[in-house]
Amino acid sequence: MTDRTHVLLWTDNTAAYLDAIAAAGLADRVAVDSLPRKEKPSADQLARTEILMAPTVPPGLLPAMPRLRWAQAMTAGVEGWLALPDLPPGLALTCARGTHTESMPENIMASLFHVAKPLAIAAANKKAGKWVHTVAQPLTGKTLGILGLGAIGQEVARMAKAFGMTVIGTKRRPGPMAHVDEMLPPERTDEVLARADYLLLLLPATPATDNFIDTARLARMKPTAWLLNFGRGHLIKDDDLITAVNDKKIAGAVLDVFRQEPLPADHPFWKTDGILVLPHIGGPHPQRDRFVARLFVDNLRRFLDGAPLHQLVDRTAGY
Repeated sequence: MTDRTHVLLWTDNTAAYLDAIAAAGLADRVAVDSLPRKEKPSADQLARTEILMAPTVPPGLLPAMPRLRWAQAMTAGVEGWLALPDLPPGLALTCARGTHTESMPENIMASLFHVAKPLAIAAANKKAGKWVHTVAQPLTGKTLGILGLGAIGQEVARMAKAFGMTVIGTKRRPGPMAHVDEMLPPERTDEVLARADYLLLLLPATPATDNFIDTARLARMKPTAWLLNFGRGHLIKDDDLITAVNDKKIAGAVLDVFRQEPLPADHPFWKTDGILVLPHIGGPHPQRDRFVARLFVDNLRRFLDGAPLHQLVDRTAGY
């Protein structure tokens, strides 16, 4: 067929996407090019591509694709895409929001348990051959504050409620949400900071959230509270957090995302007692491509049928 829509899968592992396209019965409606990330699209591929799926793209690529109408990012965060100086204004850009809802909530709960339960201490004492009696802190009765209550936050809330926690949080457009005891607008963030025993950051990276957690906001937290960042590294002013932890203004922090990744070996986070550095393990999953492929194929069908796309990026909001 010569009238197939041309798709470029610019990623290293395409099997899940090709299988999903075939399973959805769309293979006869599209012509798919698969290209590893280390290779650059050819002139012919640039000329014919109408749909692009990729983790990121370099400047100069999108304007060289005259037929491109829709780009599917493979991650929830699209700050790299939005920072492109030549992002076409009319290009439909969708993100992979919602594809981390199996892996990330579990990993966030694991971090809560790491903080509250002395398993890491027991592991260290085991290596030293020491029997040291420690008391685990309960999660029951504690308050989990979530800044950025989206799909991941709601699933974390469901799990936290099962352990007897109170869940409060903020959302840009607040409204009733299952398993959330109290939903507040962003303007009432200070209330969440003051009440949370554990403060979870799930905010997107936007100009409004850059350095969102600084000295002033850290001062509003309980000295016994823990900060968990699974959102974006730019949410935290690094030096302010280090000072707050060293001065016991808060109990500590679990960080899974950073301004620069991998985190440089000389970054003070590594040597700050009370700050746990995770190597961005929150979102990855052994079947990650399968989850993204499900969203991509749903959007592919919608695109071909002229229906609205899911997870369309709001460029003004930044996500």
